[in-house]
Amino acid sequence: MANPAPSSGPTPQAPAPAAPLPGLLWLFAACNFVIGTGAFGMTGYLGPVADGLGASVGAAGQTMTVYALANAVLAPLLMALTARWPRAWVMQGALGLFACGTLLGAAAPNLTVLMVGRVLMGAGAVFTPIAAGLAVQLAAPEQRGRALSRTFLGMSLSYVLGMPYGAWLGLQWGWRWPLLSVGAAALLIGWLLHRRLRAGMDAGGTSLRGIGAVLRRRDVVLALLLTLLYFTGIFVVTAYMGPVQLALNPLTPGGLSALLAGIGAAGVVGTLGGGWAADQLGPRRTIALLLACLLLTMIAVPWTAGHLAWTAVAFAVWTVCGFGLMTPQQSRLAELAFTQAPLLLSLNASMVYIGTALGSAIGGAAIPVVGFERLAWLGAVFVAAALLTLAVNTAPPPGPRPR
Repeated sequence: MANPAPSSGPTPQAPAPAAPLPGLLWLFAACNFVIGTGAFGMTGYLGPVADGLGASVGAAGQTMTVYALANAVLAPLLMALTARWPRAWVMQGALGLFACGTLLGAAAPNLTVLMVGRVLMGAGAVFTPIAAGLAVQLAAPEQRGRALSRTFLGMSLSYVLGMPYGAWLGLQWGWRWPLLSVGAAALLIGWLLHRRLRAGMDAGGTSLRGIGAVLRRRDVVLALLLTLLYFTGIFVVTAYMGPVQLALNPLTPGGLSALLAGIGAAGVVGTLGGGWAADQLGPRRTIALLLACLLLTMIAVPWTAGHLAWTAVAFAVWTVCGFGLMTPQQSRLAELAFTQAPLLLSLNASMVYIGTALGSAIGGAAIPVVGFERLAWLGAVFVAAALLTLAVNTAPPPGPRPR
């Protein structure tokens, strides 16, 4: 058989994908699963934490506030201070710090020591924006949404598996056991990261001066405000998810774990669907659709009390929208200033955790007034405000989409 004649013109070269990308993204997802389980899993067993440390459920819920504020303040500072360090070192150190904080919390004799452990965990969670920055920079422009979805899949799975696991273990065996297991898992995944991550890989750290320059941009500030508002609204309820579900419907520990697992499964759909929609529809349109759907669902939640099936459906839709928003919002920020994507994603993570802290604090203060079952109406106010920021910030991002 004759060989085909060679082409007279030059053969177009397809862009070669980054070799470590698929494996790294799955590893980043595993790391985020451990971080998400440790950070948010406690919402399912706040009752045992409160009983074990002699505190109220509202006071125990402030551990979420402390974790969130620690991450919001320390993550951008740590990224700036380690800007010249190899990202591999920073990511491994971050997981080690997270593990130490988790194990300290597991051994805490009182609420104060538990809070100190949560501060260390919040600082260690700087891993997440660094991993997101690497995912954005390694992916082709048309695949950035899906790359972020895969990286954050671990956070979604922490709701599917981590939250119900923590609720079951904490309610059955005591609240220290979930923290011990998360600390051990963080050490194990840190060892795997050490074996797989390229030593020279760098996310392009930015100095402290660069933070100020970015925050002088109106479009960036409005985009970050959206994150702050919608996470505040979500965590008015999510910080007290276990007690909220028990207030809406009487559930056994096994029933609560099963419900949380089902709700968390919707988070996986949201994470993957949000990345796909961001690539197909564009980040801005995806954000608007998901925020509107989330707002309507939050308004409906209190009316599902006493109807477990409707409660499950409402919180499944809630979780699809909540997790679906994360990827298009990060894609939007990366488009605003691609060369500073790691810094913007770190600042976005700060808004996530400040929103988490505000939502936890506002929800805790509102419980005696509105009760657990009507917290969603309070959260809806903040989600509506987040939707309004899109109407204010109508200017498209400057310049073409980077390639």
